[in-house]
Amino acid sequence: MRNAKQESKTIKFETDEQVIKRIETRFNILHDMTKAVIAGDVRAMIVTGPPGVGKSYGVEQELDKSSMLDQIAGRGIKFEVVKGAMTALGLYAKLYEHADKNHVIVFDDCDSVLMDELSLNILKAALDSGKKRVLHWNADSAKLRSEGIPNKFEFKGGVIFITNVKFENIRSKKLQDHLEALQSRCHYLDLTLDTMRDKFLRIKQICQTGELFAGYDISTEQQNEVLDFMNEKKDVLREMSLRMALKIADLTKVSPNWKELAENTVMRRR
Repeated sequence: MRNAKQESKTIKFETDEQVIKRIETRFNILHDMTKAVIAGDVRAMIVTGPPGVGKSYGVEQELDKSSMLDQIAGRGIKFEVVKGAMTALGLYAKLYEHADKNHVIVFDDCDSVLMDELSLNILKAALDSGKKRVLHWNADSAKLRSEGIPNKFEFKGGVIFITNVKFENIRSKKLQDHLEALQSRCHYLDLTLDTMRDKFLRIKQICQTGELFAGYDISTEQQNEVLDFMNEKKDVLREMSLRMALKIADLTKVSPNWKELAENTVMRRR
C-alpha cells in the first residue's frame, strides 16, 4: 500500500488537451489581471514564465487597446514598457514619470531591478499596501536636479513585471527576503510552462488561433510540418519558443531541404 509521502510524489498525468486548457486559463488570467492593473483595481503583478511564449504579447495587447481609447479621447499615453538594464536611480526617475493614478509601467525582462537591493527597496515603497505610497531618494543627485525630479513624491500608478526568473529559485538569502516582501505586495502569476512539452503545446495553441504565422506566406500543410518537426526535435532544439517556430518557418521559404538547414542552424550538436 502506498503511504501519504509516496502519494504526494505521484505526478499527475495530463493529456495534451488538459495541458492546453491549463495554459489557456493562465493566459486568460494574464489578460484579466493586466486590465485590472490598467483600471487601478490592482496595484502590481509579477508574471513569470520561460522566454518566447508570449508573456509580453498578452500584456501589450491590453495596453494597446487602452492606449487607443486614450488617443481617441485626446488624452496622453499613460503606459510605458521598459526593457533592459536599469539602475536604482533610473527606476526612481521612471516611477516619477508615471506616478499619477491609472498610469502603468511594465518592466519587461528588467531582471537587474529584481537583483539589486536598493531597487527592490524602492519598489517595495512604490507598491506598499498603505493608503499613501511615498518614495524618497535620500542622496544628492545631479540627474534628479537637472530633470526637475523631487527627492520625495507619492506614487499612485501600477506596475507589471514580466520575467523569466522564478523567485523561489533565487539562492541569495538577502535577495530572497526582499523578493518575498515584493511578492507579498503583488499578484504573482506563474504561467506553468515548465517542460518542453508545455512550451510546445503553447506554440501549437497559438498556431491554432492563426496568430503565430499571420503574414507568413506558408500553407497550412507547411505550418503543420514545422510544428511536427519541432515536436520531433524538441529535445535538441536550441530553444522551444515562438521565435524558434518563426525561424524554422523562414527556412521553409529558403529551400525545399529546409529540415537539413534547420538541423544545422537551430539544433544543438549531439
